[in-house]
Amino acid sequence: MAQNRLRRLFLLATLALVVAGCSVIGIPDSPLNSLDPQGPFSRRIDALFWPVFWVATAIFVLVEGAVVIAAIVFRDRPGRPEPRQIHGNNKLEILWTVIPALILASVAVPTVRGVIELTSCGVDAYPVEIIGHQWWFEYRYPEEGIDTATVLVIPAGREVCATMTSEDVLHNYWIPQLNGKRYLVPGQETLLRLQADEPGEYRGQCAEFCGLSHSLMRAEVRAVTEEEFTAWIAAQKEPAAEPAAGTPEAAGRDVFLNRCTQCHTIDPVNVVVEEAFNGPNLTHFMDRGWIAGGYLPYSRENLARWLSNPPDTKPGSYMPDLALTQVEIDALTAYLETLR
Repeated sequence: MAQNRLRRLFLLATLALVVAGCSVIGIPDSPLNSLDPQGPFSRRIDALFWPVFWVATAIFVLVEGAVVIAAIVFRDRPGRPEPRQIHGNNKLEILWTVIPALILASVAVPTVRGVIELTSCGVDAYPVEIIGHQWWFEYRYPEEGIDTATVLVIPAGREVCATMTSEDVLHNYWIPQLNGKRYLVPGQETLLRLQADEPGEYRGQCAEFCGLSHSLMRAEVRAVTEEEFTAWIAAQKEPAAEPAAGTPEAAGRDVFLNRCTQCHTIDPVNVVVEEAFNGPNLTHFMDRGWIAGGYLPYSRENLARWLSNPPDTKPGSYMPDLALTQVEIDALTAYLETLR
C-alpha cells in the first residue's frame, strides 16, 4: 500500500513538472524567450538547438523505453529459474560505443563552428562596449564618444560587435532573442555579435549570479531604423538642458550637485572624480524609459521610491540612502525629467 502511494505521488510530481515546463514553452510575449529568434545569430543557435533536441528526445524515448520494458517483462517472479548469466558481448559493446561517438561528433562539429562564428565579429560591424557593474550595464559608443546605461540602442538590420568586460565580478550578458549568453570577465575582454531583424525592444538579463541583486540586473537592446539611430546619436552628443533660474528644475540641479556628483555625471554639469564610485551617466536619463538599472519602468512614483531608499528597492545597491527630504526628491525628479 505504501509503495502504491509513493508511486502515485511520483507520477503526479512528474506530470506536474512536465506541465509546468510546457506552460512556458514558446510563449510569444515572454520577455526572455530563447525560442523566438529575432536575428541571424539567434537563428544560428535555434538551427542547432532543434535538431539536437529531437535527436536527444528520440534517444531518451528509446533508452528509457527499453529500460521500462526490461524492468516489467523480465522482472523477477516467484518460481522462475535463475536466468543465464551473460558477461559481455563484444559486438554490442562496440556498437553502443561507436554509435554514441558518431552522434556526439555530429553535434560537436556544428557546435564548435557556431561558437566560433558567434564570437568572431565581421569587419563592418558597428562597435560598442558593454561594461558590467553590480547591478547595471554600461554602454559606450567609442566612435561617437557616448557613455550611457541600461538600454543599448542599435540600428536594426546591421551587425553590432560588442566588446565586453566587467568592473567588479563575473557577469553574463544575455539577450535571448538576439544571441546566446556571453561572460563579462574582470580584466578580460569578450566579444558578442548582435543584430536585430526589425526595430523593437529586446529584453535581457544578467545570467550569472553576481550578488544580492543579480535577479534585478536587467538589460535591454532597442533596435531602431538607421535614420532614428543617426538622430539618436546626434541627440546623445548634445549637453544636458540648462534649467531656468528659480524653477523647481534648477532647485533639482542644485540637489544633484550637492548630493549625487560623487557617483553620477551629467554632461557638462559635472565630471565624476576618478576616485569616486562609477555610477551611470545621467545626461540623457529620460531617454531610457527605465530606472534602477533596468529594474523599474520609469514613472514619477517609481523614481520617488528609488530616490527615497535605493537599498530597500534593490538590495545591496551601492547607491546609498541619502535621506533626501520629500522637497528634495520632488525637485530632483523635476530636474531629471528634463534630461532627454
